[in-house]
Formats: sequence, structure tokens, C-alpha cells
Amino acid sequence: MAYLGEEIKKLGFGLMRLPMKENVIDVEQTKQMVDRFMEDGFTYFDTAWAYAGSEDAIRQALVERYPRESFQLATKNAAWINCKTREEAVAQFETSLKQTGAGYFDFYLLHNLGESRTHFFDDYDMWSFVQEKKKEGLIRHVGFSFHSTPEELEEILKAHPEMEFVQLQINYGDWENPAIQSRGCYEMARKYGKPVVIMEPVKGGMLANPPEPVAEIFRKADEKASYASWAIRFAADLEGVITVLSGMSNMEQMEDNLSYMKGFTHLSVQELKTLNEARKALAKIPLIPCTTCNYCAKVCPQDIGISGSFTAMNYLTLYRDLNAAKRQEEWMVAGHGKKRASECIKCGKCEQVCPQHIRIREELVKAAEGLG
Repeated sequence: MAYLGEEIKKLGFGLMRLPMKENVIDVEQTKQMVDRFMEDGFTYFDTAWAYAGSEDAIRQALVERYPRESFQLATKNAAWINCKTREEAVAQFETSLKQTGAGYFDFYLLHNLGESRTHFFDDYDMWSFVQEKKKEGLIRHVGFSFHSTPEELEEILKAHPEMEFVQLQINYGDWENPAIQSRGCYEMARKYGKPVVIMEPVKGGMLANPPEPVAEIFRKADEKASYASWAIRFAADLEGVITVLSGMSNMEQMEDNLSYMKGFTHLSVQELKTLNEARKALAKIPLIPCTTCNYCAKVCPQDIGISGSFTAMNYLTLYRDLNAAKRQEEWMVAGHGKKRASECIKCGKCEQVCPQHIRIREELVKAAEGLG
């Protein structure tokens, strides 16, 4: 089914977690992944001004190698990141145009609305700015990504009916999660007739390697299907979905996603039942709901490896292996030049921008104690 006049398949290439080589994006491997994605008829690519190196990489891997009309490119404006004037906020658009070389954007989003971030878009009147760019032909479709409550989403949709679509975090793990409210936000978007782009369907990769009680449920249902396939198909099965973004980091993930999404239509009644059982099993395990978006890292004055610390703690919770968890921390924190959890000064800036509403300061104390 087409949305906003666009024929788009239900799998989109999220460009937030591209393959890395020596701490920079591996453009050559990204080219191979782009080629494989396009080969199977998928055309939607999602980047952002805030994704370091991503816009430049997709210019080289996609824009300079394929006819412009053969793909849809989405990027985002994060007016809440280090912008003190409207000029600085709108400059992100020109930077994105230059870095991607795309000429125009098929989908342009105001990035990560919700809570204390929304007012920046109001203060700088980014709503009228994006409409101006649409009239100029530099944007085809305007929307926003959102991380907050259904009630706040309704406020924005009422105030800005001109927004054409909403990008939401939706996955089976967060569907009934009171902190994320995936279901509530999805239903609110549908109430106002807005089609949805889905982000974080695999919850930052966590659902690609679920806890054993969850994995066992999926294995019994279909021993050949990857765990990630259940997560992405759950999201793609929902009504009113433009596409489901998968942040693929290597060719193996690409091939797996293509294998089950190329001919995807709908989930069966039995498959939906299996996912419901998995969701109930997952809800019983207390994990830190970090998706490694690293918005916290952008505002942390101590440069602490917050997401790396949380990944290590979740590893400890799931597998009860302290040595393995410490190795995770060593690689993801010290290995990336970050400071350890024990160096947190509890300023709280991280919690103001966290889309998952994590009590980061409390969790960092636990990480410092648990990982030694």
C-alpha cells in the first residue's frame, strides 16, 4: 500500500549504526550493503544531521552512485543540539543538503520531539521553516520523530496538522512498556490519520539476541527464523506503516533482513500469538532500556561511556557472567576513549535528553558497583 503517494517497501535502511573501520564509517562496506538493499527493490534510507559521518557516507555510497529518483532519502533537524539561535537551527538543513549532496529530501523530520526538546522547534519556528522548504521543492514530505507520551504527541498533532507523518519507536518489547508507551503513541498517530515510520524495531539490537526464556519461545515456533526477524515483522505487520527502519551494521544483518522482508505481507494468527508470549516473557526480566542512541553522550560534561556501561550491565543481567560483562565494558567504554560510570558527577543533563526516560544517574551508580 502506498502512503503519501510513495510506493515504499516495508524495510528501510537506518543509517545510524553503519559498519565501522578504525573508528570511522566503512564506506566501502556501506556501498556493498546499499547495492544489496537496492538490488532487492528496497529504496528508503534514513539518516540525520546528528549521526556523525552518516550523511557524508550515504552521499558516497548512494547519492553519487544511483539516479536520484531511484530512492527516498530522509534526514532530520535536531534544533535542540547546541543551537542558541534560529539561524543555527536552520543551518542544519543546509549542512545536510551539502553533506548528502541529495539536492532535496524526500522525507525531512524535526528530530526527537518530546519533553524539554520540543520548545526549541517552537522558539525557532522550525515548523514554518520546513514548510517554506517544501514550497521551494527542497522537501517532499515533512514530519517529525518523537519520544514521549501519547498525550504530548496529541498536543503536537493538534497544533501542527500540516505534519504528514510521524516516526515512532515501536517494537514488541516496548509495546506495553509504560515508560515508552509504543502502543499508545502508535494509536495516537493513527487517531489523527498520520502514517508511521517505525524506528528501533529491534530495540538497539537487544531483541536480536533476546534472553533465553524469550529465545526459547521463538525457537519452538520456528527454529530457522532469526530473533530479529520476529521483531521487524511485528512492526511491519501494523497498519498505517510507511516503512520499518533497521539499523544494519554489516552484510550478515542485511541478508537476514532481506530474506524475510522481500516478500513480507502479514503475520499469521499463530505468529502473533508467539510474539505475545515472547513479550510477556521479556517483561519479566528487568533490563536497562537503552537503545544506544547516545544522545546522552552529546551532553555529558564528563564524557562517560553511558550506553557502553548499560550494555555491559544488561549483559550481566542476562547472562550472569561478570567477566564477560567486564570485557564488554572495557571494549565499549575504555576502548572508545570514554570514562567509566564511577566518574559521573550526577549533573542530570543526560536524563533531560534520554528518549527512553532512563534514570541514568541511578543506573550509573549500579554499574559502578556491579562492574567493579
